[in-house]
Amino acid sequence: MKIIDWYIIKKFLGTYVFAILLLLAIVVMFDINEKLDAFLKAPLHATIVDYYVNFLPYFANQFSPLFTFIAVIFFTSKMAGNSEIIAMLAAGISYWRLLRPYLLSAAVIAAATFVLDAYIIPPANVKRIDYQNTYVKNKAVDYGSNIMLMVAPGEIAYMSNYNKATKTGSRFSLESFDDEKRLVSRMTAQSIQWDTLYLWKARNYVIRDFEGEKEVIRKGNQIDTMIPFEPRDFLISKNDQETMTTPALATYIDRQIKRGVGNIQNFQIEYHRRYAMTAAAFILTIIGMALSAKKVKGGMGLNIGIGLVLSFSYILFMTITQTFARSGLTSPLIAMWIPNLLYTIIAIILYRRLNHS
Repeated sequence: MKIIDWYIIKKFLGTYVFAILLLLAIVVMFDINEKLDAFLKAPLHATIVDYYVNFLPYFANQFSPLFTFIAVIFFTSKMAGNSEIIAMLAAGISYWRLLRPYLLSAAVIAAATFVLDAYIIPPANVKRIDYQNTYVKNKAVDYGSNIMLMVAPGEIAYMSNYNKATKTGSRFSLESFDDEKRLVSRMTAQSIQWDTLYLWKARNYVIRDFEGEKEVIRKGNQIDTMIPFEPRDFLISKNDQETMTTPALATYIDRQIKRGVGNIQNFQIEYHRRYAMTAAAFILTIIGMALSAKKVKGGMGLNIGIGLVLSFSYILFMTITQTFARSGLTSPLIAMWIPNLLYTIIAIILYRRLNHS
């Protein structure tokens, strides 16, 4: 690490933080204007602590690639305009050597982005989303009907309907099959109530066990039973994926696939998006540096304009590819990495042009 490395790193990270704070101030003003009616109804403490304390890190992290790109374009264009980069090249520093502190800074941003996205922001999103559901607009799914899923290998559960408020489902059945797909047990209940984790209370139940040609029937008013599923496995709200840490998200996706649940594209998209956004920090840093390292006649304004177009096109492209995954045209993994692959090619072309110019 040389003095020049620390110089560029400080400029990069300093501009990055400044860009975040500037844009967040603008976003807060627009957000207050849009949700003013809700904020007037909600307690001030809840608005500040439960909403904004959790909303600002969430928004900043969501648009981290944009902030990274703007920061690189801004301070590199300024350095080029002041002939600092020309002086570095004249001193024998190559573009490849000059790129080192940029990539180190991008690594810091990428690591921070991933840790926030994977472990810190999801628990905070629980409070933010609860606030929005309570005071802004309730998007939570509180009721389900005709629910059927495989709760374990060879065990299929069914409920006519389920009410989240009362934690109760009606007309419940649980069928167990052996390895040869023969029915070995069937439990029915007029209602079933979720207690904690996998503990359920079945009321007015009938259990029929089939042992060859023999059938054993058990009845009762209430029984506690362990069934390996819980309401969040079938009551899926729009933003549920944002409330899970990355390990929890991976476990949830794997469990839902094994159970045959089909509407988990948003969870898979969120999982792969977190890794793709981490890689985007490096890709957009290289593009930004390659675009703005040369002194141009249009000055800093032209570079910033080009940078904004490219950064917003990246975010737009990622949004479009998400729709491909939701519609089944491609897998969530491919959908989230298509923008990175395309912009990696752009980064390589721009960097090679910079080296040969």
